[in-house]
Amino acid sequence: MGLGQYLKETQAELKHVSWPTQKQITYFTIVVIIISIITAVFLGVADLGFSRILQFVMELK
Repeated sequence: MGLGQYLKETQAELKHVSWPTQKQITYFTIVVIIISIITAVFLGVADLGFSRILQFVMELK
């Protein structure tokens, strides 16, 4: 199979793809940003908590 055949088949397959609408892209982008912020806040709070616990344990020695 040559490069030309591969590109033709790829182009044919891309015609079958159901592409998202602009509204869907905007919605999913906002969802990803919100989930990323929530995850960052959660990990930041967890890191701060574990740091404080470790600091407390180290001061006991």
